[in-house]
Amino acid sequence: MTRVLNKLSDRKVKTENTPGRHADGGGLYLEIKPSGSRAWLFMWKTGGKRTAMGLGAYPAVSLAAARGKATDYRRIVANGGNPLVESKTEAVPTFGEVADKLLASMEKAWKNAKHRDQWYYTLSRRRDEDGKLTKEGYCLELIGKLVDQITTKDVLSVLSPIWTEKAETASRLRGRIENVLAYAKARGWVQGENPALWRGHLSTMLPKRQKLQRGRHAAMPYPDVPTFMVALRNRPAISARALEFTILTGARSGEVYGARWPEIDFDKAVWTVSAARMKAGREHRVPLSTRAVKILRELHVARLSDDGFVFPGQKIAEPLSSNAMDALLQERMKFPQFTVHGFRSAFKDWATDETHHQREIIEAALAHVIGDGAERAYRRTDALEKRRRLMEDWASYLDGSASNVVAFNPRSATG
Repeated sequence: MTRVLNKLSDRKVKTENTPGRHADGGGLYLEIKPSGSRAWLFMWKTGGKRTAMGLGAYPAVSLAAARGKATDYRRIVANGGNPLVESKTEAVPTFGEVADKLLASMEKAWKNAKHRDQWYYTLSRRRDEDGKLTKEGYCLELIGKLVDQITTKDVLSVLSPIWTEKAETASRLRGRIENVLAYAKARGWVQGENPALWRGHLSTMLPKRQKLQRGRHAAMPYPDVPTFMVALRNRPAISARALEFTILTGARSGEVYGARWPEIDFDKAVWTVSAARMKAGREHRVPLSTRAVKILRELHVARLSDDGFVFPGQKIAEPLSSNAMDALLQERMKFPQFTVHGFRSAFKDWATDETHHQREIIEAALAHVIGDGAERAYRRTDALEKRRRLMEDWASYLDGSASNVVAFNPRSATG
């Protein structure tokens, strides 16, 4: 006679109150104590002798997880083995533990360190100076929960506070939570619908976020940047110096994070970024303003080595975290509506609206590729000295115009 499996349902397991053993089939039982506590048992016969082993308590071990274990143990029995000897009972992990497993499995898939750090940051798997994982940030409420106990309400409690204020971050966070829970389902630790699913689920509970324009980064209006620089210079953190240097040079944040001392020529006041680290794949010389050189000289005195990072992180031989400047700008300095990359737009708007520098010089300062292949072939120089005058004018504007700018409220400023 064919053995009947899967007799129980999720509702039955959750609501049944009768003490005793309730069979799911194939040797799997839900045992309910008079106290109401529930636990899973797997029972089998060997040589006419009945043996039982515990599979864990419900709901820490879900019905799906218990069935998965029972299937493995039936296979062991069928092969003449003893589940008590050959099995290793694996408890249902927490959300944080599953997140770690998922992140570890994705290490080779990251495009760059920034993408990796963004996943770790949003999933609250940050590391302290000793390399230990810390429990900070958006998913703090989820990290300690068993993954099969996470509900839609839990996911909403994480997303709702930031859904409108940090729309892009919240949207990415939701997707990453969904990935963690999908990974857990694939491993048999959870069952049913993913509580972080958007279409037909969270989409009915959260307002649709405004779509962001592709390729655009929220930029602080350039008349407000000098006042911002005053506040920035009053901050002693290395991330503040990195952000100030980024604004002064018009560089991309990734270029600044990866800057090393051999790239800096103090005598010529030039920073040379290798082709391998440039978006366009071409070496780029950056003329350094007087203020930019001063920042570098102050950091050079405190350097750990002549070949190390210009803006070092907390761990030896590593640069600042790839979200350090955005965290400073958006969280500690309370400008959540702006991005670090947006300062490149502010620089370009200022140079276009307020100066007589040529468009080609402005674009070259931003390391943009100008013209077609033939035009670039005839341009034999990178106009370094013309760009130097432009960057000195920018530095002077940021420094000398501060007193003429009306103080502004970061909450009301628009990008």
